[in-house]
Amino acid sequence: MQSKRARGADSLQGTCEAAVLPAPEDGFQPPLWLRSGHLQSMLASLSLRRGAIVRRAAPLLAVQQELLLECGEGVRLQCWRSTGAPGGDPVVVLHGWEGSADSLYVLSLSQQLYERGFDVFRLNLRDHGETHHLNPGLFHSCRLAETCGALRALRRLTGRPMRLVGFSLGGNFLLRAAAEARAADLDLLSVVAVSPVLDPHATLRALESGLRAYALYFARKWWRSLQKKQATWPAEYDLRDLRGLYDLRRLTAELIRRYTDFPSLDAYLSGYALVGSRLASLDVPALIITALDDPIIPARDLAHLACPPGLRIVVTRRGGHCGFLDRLTGPTWAERRILAELTAGDTIPTGCKASAQELT
Repeated sequence: MQSKRARGADSLQGTCEAAVLPAPEDGFQPPLWLRSGHLQSMLASLSLRRGAIVRRAAPLLAVQQELLLECGEGVRLQCWRSTGAPGGDPVVVLHGWEGSADSLYVLSLSQQLYERGFDVFRLNLRDHGETHHLNPGLFHSCRLAETCGALRALRRLTGRPMRLVGFSLGGNFLLRAAAEARAADLDLLSVVAVSPVLDPHATLRALESGLRAYALYFARKWWRSLQKKQATWPAEYDLRDLRGLYDLRRLTAELIRRYTDFPSLDAYLSGYALVGSRLASLDVPALIITALDDPIIPARDLAHLACPPGLRIVVTRRGGHCGFLDRLTGPTWAERRILAELTAGDTIPTGCKASAQELT
């Protein structure tokens, strides 16, 4: 007989009574060849998949309009709008660290939202995509105020409350924004976060102790971004003495020391953590989707989140980091789950977080 622990591993939805999520499947069950968390994570952004995804997203891209959003204090962020149908509900989709509005997972989900008539906004964080010229200051993960400013600008533009979907660091940003919705004057219907960064300290340790390929992947993409920033703002940045530094901890600490007011790396990492009481004020219906085999975001940190009534967490046994592929091409399981949530009704049903015992 299957144990209670095994039965619950594919969809841990807490210990309190809650409405059942409208899901297209009871759980994520990839084929045998796709069960590796590392393979799932790597395939999520593999260029081999780009051609098919870009071809499917051609209708979305054909109608996209560039928006430069005034976010307060002179900050501008870029956003791409594709309106699926007149009066469609606005949905903001936000990429992860060193991704962009053109990341594969963003394009794939956005095309499906567009097909269903949503008013789709693909937002770029500062210094992501080709936006290094818009703001002199360097991106860091505690720049929440400008993200909230972008959401307010979109609310003024559409005149309607919004739904939010974020991946990895983008999911972290949008959950923090939702937790501050009242104070930040945001009008939100719901938020979905896929593989969101929970505890940046733990994520940095995972990158340091896991497969070297992950740390190198992010370090190389980060350096390409930093070189663009230096080329665009040569009077502001001189990073020549840091060239060749691919140690994420040391590079982050040095950039934080030079270009921010944070007293230490620890203070900076704590500044965008979701663990602890950060989500206690969350009163927007929220859904977190993450996997136990995520090699970058330790799932055990879910046990350290506050549990406001509107927060729901679904944990799958497999899926890696932002993967959830059950085939090489076509929509992922996570995308189908998100679409089911956004088309099921006015809000995501509320519920409880997964119990700490089930996550150990």
